[in-house]
This record gives sequence, structure tokens and C-alpha cells, in this order.
Amino acid sequence: MPNGNSQCGALVIGGGIVGLSCALALQSRGIATHLVAPASMIGTASWGNAGHIATEQVEPLASLGTVRSLPRRLFARGGPVSLPPGEVGAWLPFALRLLAAARPSSFRRGSAALAAGLAEAMPAWRRLVRQIGAEDLLAEDGHFVMWESAASAARGRASWASAPIGTATVRDATGDELARIGSLVRVPIAGGVRFTGSGQIADPTALAAALEAALLAAGATRRAGQVLALAQRDDGSIEATLAQGGAIVAKRVVVAGGAASGDLLRPLGHRVPLIAERGYHIQSEAPGWPATLPPVVFEDRAMIVTRFRTGLRAASFTEFGAVATPADPRKWARLHAHASDLGLPIGEDAARWMGARPTLPDYLPAIGRSRRMANLFYAFGHQHLGLTLGPLTGELIGALATGDAPAVRLEPFDLDRFERR
Repeated sequence: MPNGNSQCGALVIGGGIVGLSCALALQSRGIATHLVAPASMIGTASWGNAGHIATEQVEPLASLGTVRSLPRRLFARGGPVSLPPGEVGAWLPFALRLLAAARPSSFRRGSAALAAGLAEAMPAWRRLVRQIGAEDLLAEDGHFVMWESAASAARGRASWASAPIGTATVRDATGDELARIGSLVRVPIAGGVRFTGSGQIADPTALAAALEAALLAAGATRRAGQVLALAQRDDGSIEATLAQGGAIVAKRVVVAGGAASGDLLRPLGHRVPLIAERGYHIQSEAPGWPATLPPVVFEDRAMIVTRFRTGLRAASFTEFGAVATPADPRKWARLHAHASDLGLPIGEDAARWMGARPTLPDYLPAIGRSRRMANLFYAFGHQHLGLTLGPLTGELIGALATGDAPAVRLEPFDLDRFERR
């Protein structure tokens, strides 16, 4: 195991889907790779999300439409967006930067950048699951969006019909599809659409285990721990100081630590306006919910319901604040209320989760090479698209680290974009 007296070819900081994908890509390119992350990453956003591979979400959430819709989407009015008063010091500066990023010209550039990345997302997922021998964990069955009133169905259909959705396609749900979903809930279903070209992970816990096993089998090493600081040495290598004591010296370092990434990069001179965008879910065993049914978005409730092998998960909310702020029990209570209204087989004893998505104000990830240290790379800030773009991000970092041309242009994802504003 690498320590302060030896070097590894690459150190990856972060064990979520992005970090694991980066480590596996580097190791597969012949670079002796060491990964440092907490002992268990199951509680993080990579594995607590809805399991949805969202190839259709090509428009950044930093948009004038998002800004205009905010008042009716606030948690206090029954919506999914929470701006806790005690966290105003975190979310107000972020909100002001989001307003700047929502300008039409910035939004168009962001949409083009996301569309290019999302076009490569599903092919990258196919390559990854094939590489780790876990093809059964990737389902490419699309997803549904359902509405409970004629008015919301009309608005929703019109919105999706006019929205860019990249490589995905959308059509009206058939009568049989509406009847199937309607038979599972106790509220009327007034309409719905079905997307194709999107996908789902069948079992997030099994995926995490398969990725770690494949990484170790390829010859990489892993340490449970936390990196506190990075510093360049006289020989050009980078020394990573560990919270548990000691240090690791590496020829290359990839910062893929999610919402904690800014703490490592800011002392090096990078501007990182990152916020923790927290989400919530509840999950329990799923008697009566078909194992073959793709994810269903109940758009009137801003909630997505996903059937995993381990149970049925209902997920929602966008809560802006700090990583360490305690969870808000009202979010779980509302999820339970929605589940009860719908008649979902999710009881009061369901497992509860809250985790932080790493989000930058223009809703684009940060993927690239530091201009301050040529052997320092970063891959974080994927907001709601971490699971979707994780495998592709690993491939992009692998290409950068070995001098190959990345599959998509990385200039829009350069972290220094925040220093030019």
C-alpha cells in the first residue's frame, strides 16, 4: 500500500461512481492506482439516488425557466426545493451565481456541453458493466413520467414535446401502460409519457461492490481514509496528507470527492463555488410492485419511484446547504405522505436516507486538468447526473492522464471558467 515513503502512479480521492470509474480507467491504462475514500460509500449520493441514467436531461437546471418556477416549487408551498433559512450563507451566493449562469447565452453553451456528454453516457455505461462483468446491473428500459390531473398532463406533455432530450425519445404512454401503472396506485392517472434511451441501475449496492472488486482485481489498491490537503513536492509529485496520519505521494492525483472536493482545491488557488444539494429517499421491500417496471416519475409530486432488486425507493427534494447540516425529518415525512397517498408499498418502517449532490452554479460538472499543477486532475460537481456521467467521466480522466484525446470537448467543464467571471 502506498505511503509517505513510496509513490503510486495515480491517487484517486473519492469512492463514489465518479471516483471508482476514474480509478478503474487509470488502472486499465497501466497506471498503478490507489484510491482513498471512506470505508463505506453506500450512504453517499452515488448510491442513494434514484438509480436513473438520465440521458434526457440535456438542459442545465441553471436556466430562466428554473428561476421563474422557483416560487411555486418551494418546499413551503408543497414543492421539492428547500432553501433553509439557517443555510442562507451557503445558498444565497450560490443563487446569485446561478442567476448569472442562467443567461440565455450561458444556458445555450451549457446545453450544448451537456448534450455532447450525455450522448456518450449510455455507451460508456455499456463498456463499464461489460468490463466489470456486471451486464445484468444495467437496464435500458427507459422510464415513465405520470400526471394526476388533466391540466398537469397537458402542461407536462407540451413541455416534454418541446424540450431537447438528446439521444432519448419520448412518446405518449399507451393505454396498457397507463392501466398497468394505474393499477398500482390509488390515485387517478390522467396521462403519461414513456422515454426510451434512458436507463436504470438494478442494484446500486451490488454495482458498488462489483466496481470495487474489479478495481482490486485489476491490481489497484484502496485505503479507507480522508485526504486533508494536497501539496506539490520539489520533484513534481503531489503529496496527499491523510486525516488518519501519514501521507501518500503520487505522480498524478484525481480529486473526485464529490461535495468535499472544494476543500482540497481552494487552498491551491482554485475558485470552487460548490454547494451541497441534498436529496432524500425512503425505501422498503416492494411486495406487489413489478420488478420489471422502469422508474416512474410522479411529476405532480416531484418524486421518482424506482424498483431495485433490494426494494422500492421513492426519492425527491433539492435542499441547498452544507454537507454536515443534520437532515430535515419533514422531508421524509412528506415522502411518506406521498407514498401513502399513492398507495405505494413503502411502510413507516422504511429505511431513510439523505445525501449531498455536489453542484456548481451553472449545473455543469468540473472535469479537467489543473492549470496550477499539470499532474492534478479533477472530476466532481455532477449534480443530478453523477450516476449518469460517472463511467464517461472516468474515461475522460483516463484519456487526459495519458495524453489521449478525450471523447468530448472538456473546455466547457474547465474549473477555471469560474475565474473568468
